Amino acid sequence: MSNARPDFNPLNEGASLLMGSGEMGYFAYTYTGWRDETDSWKKTAYLGTALMNSPIYDVKGSDVAKFFGRICVNNFDNFSIGRIRHAIICNEKGQIMTDGVVMKIAEDTYRTYWLAPCIEFLVQKFKSEYDIEGNDLTGKEYFFQIAGRLSLEVMEKATGLDLKDLKFAQHKVIQINGKNVRILRLGMTGNVAYEIHGDISEAKEIYNIVWNAGKDLGMRKLGQLAYCMNHTEGGFPNINIHYPLPWYESEDLGFKGFSEFLGTRPWWAFYNNNRLLVGSVGDDLQTRFVTPVDVGWANLVKFDHEFTGKEALVKAVANPARTVVTLEWNADDIMEVYGSQFRGTDVEPYDYIEDRPNDVFYFGGERFTYLADKVLADGKTVGISVGRGVSNYYRRMISMAFIDPKYTELGKELTVVWGDVGHPQKEIRATVVRYPYFDADRNNEVDVSTRH
Repeated sequence: MSNARPDFNPLNEGASLLMGSGEMGYFAYTYTGWRDETDSWKKTAYLGTALMNSPIYDVKGSDVAKFFGRICVNNFDNFSIGRIRHAIICNEKGQIMTDGVVMKIAEDTYRTYWLAPCIEFLVQKFKSEYDIEGNDLTGKEYFFQIAGRLSLEVMEKATGLDLKDLKFAQHKVIQINGKNVRILRLGMTGNVAYEIHGDISEAKEIYNIVWNAGKDLGMRKLGQLAYCMNHTEGGFPNINIHYPLPWYESEDLGFKGFSEFLGTRPWWAFYNNNRLLVGSVGDDLQTRFVTPVDVGWANLVKFDHEFTGKEALVKAVANPARTVVTLEWNADDIMEVYGSQFRGTDVEPYDYIEDRPNDVFYFGGERFTYLADKVLADGKTVGISVGRGVSNYYRRMISMAFIDPKYTELGKELTVVWGDVGHPQKEIRATVVRYPYFDADRNNEVDVSTRH
């Protein structure tokens, strides 16, 4: 671990990353520029392939519901075929080990996204207690996202079907050009959004059909950079963008043997190996880890069953230490940080704030950077700021913050401490504003600072 900030942008616009397998393995860092791409989901729609490398893992067996109830904070007793659930797995401290989507695709089969490798480890741990078996499907399925105000029109044009009956958190199998595809209706922040899944060998054909259906409607291709920015604006905390996962720190918290397990699957542990911790929070990992309560998901925690972390989460729900808000950063303070680099060699500048429109980046392709800054109220630390990004649509710099609930009143003036430990630091004024920052019903509004 280190708090040394990279002093270069390792990826330039137009660069490509290998993020999957098959013909759709490459996607651009940006296509039409991050400003245009991030505006697309308010004005038209986007087509994204950033999750083509998603971990996909099936669990099958007569005890599949019991097993998921055992490992997740959610209850799966009334989970029906054709439904989707946002599942969360925690350690005994109640810290999120991973979260992702679970689909019920058959009476005895759940398909998961982003729960592996945790769920694979847990299947092996509990398979002697439950009638279950696991199957890793990673790399065998493509994964496209279509989101934005015109995404329904794009989907109906691409499929030739009326999809208005597909409600939020539902999925179904249809055909596109004679190929079986699974469509998911999502949209965690209230906007209309879909996913299309299918056999990886058919990815290029389906992608081109969807793109040709949407490009005349103004749809944009979403690059990796813009994908990382949407979650802060949309109010949906995201693994690695907003918080690290305590995979190697949970050996004594219900995950004995997980570190050794990860050693046999080093590709899954990339984000946890050689973390680069930057920002005024410094090397304090425990402060960076979060619970479902911290990120605003307390409503997903059901105490009607036994699960790892239950005792800790009962206390957290009853007496929350942190909750999530949006912070809007003061423009004059931002400009002072930016201007410090032009004051000559006798002045040490603040850590650069303009290098990238967000704080999600790799370092040399071998390390993943986690940036978290202290949030102060009256000189006292009350939480952390994460996921800083530029909201081009509203022309504001914003971040999420996990802070003491006593300081979450709209319009509350707080302070973000910008700058790594040991570097010159700048206190940036920040205001608590609406969460989520983007509202699908109000996306023509410009000033959201005082709106509920």
